[in-house]
Amino acid sequence: MGPTVRVIVAEDQWAVRSGLVMILDSAPGIEVVAEAADGEEAVAAALRLRPDLVLMDVRMPRKDGISATRDLAGSGVDVLILTTFDLDEYVFGALRAGAAGFLLKNIEADELVEAVRLVARGEGMIAPAVTRRLIREFAGSPVAPPAPQAAQPPAELAALTPRELEVLACVGEGLSNQQIARRLGITETTTKTHVSRLLAKLDLRSRVQAAILAQELGVV
Repeated sequence: MGPTVRVIVAEDQWAVRSGLVMILDSAPGIEVVAEAADGEEAVAAALRLRPDLVLMDVRMPRKDGISATRDLAGSGVDVLILTTFDLDEYVFGALRAGAAGFLLKNIEADELVEAVRLVARGEGMIAPAVTRRLIREFAGSPVAPPAPQAAQPPAELAALTPRELEVLACVGEGLSNQQIARRLGITETTTKTHVSRLLAKLDLRSRVQAAILAQELGVV
């Protein structure tokens, strides 16, 4: 097993927070290093302790989850957003602010643990039940997927290699690195390298943003 994944749980409801902490602390290879009852506490603890990720509720007092996510952008600490609603306007803002993933609070315990591990490995996570709806809303088309682009692709896409475009398409489908590696017949390490390079070329903060861009541009 790899290094321990260090997590901060930010949730204003004590009972919910305690349940999340219990689930994560009981999972092998995951350690909750701090708890926060609002966004200000979450940001302060994250900058002090430098965990691998913050499990962040959207609606919290003093500073909400989206503001806290924006404050942590560029800090090297990933944010995994938790919300009660599958189409919450705060979620779109959180993804734009650089959140690495988005989960519903009714997620099963094993799915929560897996999501934390995926994000810690550098892979984004959007609750499967709402991925398509979320992408459509993010792209500004709540009724139907975006129409095919008549114009030339953005210059950034032109900078991608054919293999990186293939990887971007797979990311847009929500595939993990392991699944991409199997589909393209490459190693998981090579897949990680391609993902890192395409994120840098496209100036994106997270894999989730890459997935949304792939859907918007019809790469998938």
